[in-house]
Amino acid sequence: MTENENADLREETAEGAPEVAEHDESQARIATLEDQLAAAQQDVLYARAETQNVRRRAEKDVADARAYASTGFARDVLSVSDNLERALAAIPAELREDERFKGLVTGLEATGRELANVFGRHGLTRIEAMGQPLDPNRHQAMMELPSDAAPGTIVQEMQSGWMIKDRLLRPALVGVARKPD
Repeated sequence: MTENENADLREETAEGAPEVAEHDESQARIATLEDQLAAAQQDVLYARAETQNVRRRAEKDVADARAYASTGFARDVLSVSDNLERALAAIPAELREDERFKGLVTGLEATGRELANVFGRHGLTRIEAMGQPLDPNRHQAMMELPSDAAPGTIVQEMQSGWMIKDRLLRPALVGVARKPD
């Protein structure tokens, strides 16, 4: 190769080097921008998912608030119902037949039925306890009683239990059977 050809080759290589460097810089910048775009797209997806989760949670909270808003009031009114039941149970049979008390007894019984209807309209239901196996999610065992019933069976109910829709409002206070001594 002659001296002139070498010089020409060096000039071509020197002229091409900046173009190659610029091309490599552009490729690196494109790769960085693509990574940033992918990260931004991922962030948008996470933000959408989080927004959807927050919306669902808020809708559930609103539905629960509607369904269970009366929980405190219902719990308080249950004591009125308990006292009415105790009053009716305390009236002796001979007074129930006495004409002087018949109107009072009839009125108390009608009040009890109306209270039960109101409870039903608002999703309150009495928990069945007598003769049922003890369910710690619905019953609270207060004592064990010797009985011929199967151990763990409820044989006495001291206070009725109540549900509001599908939630426990008040557990039933019960006595549970155990093997006789």
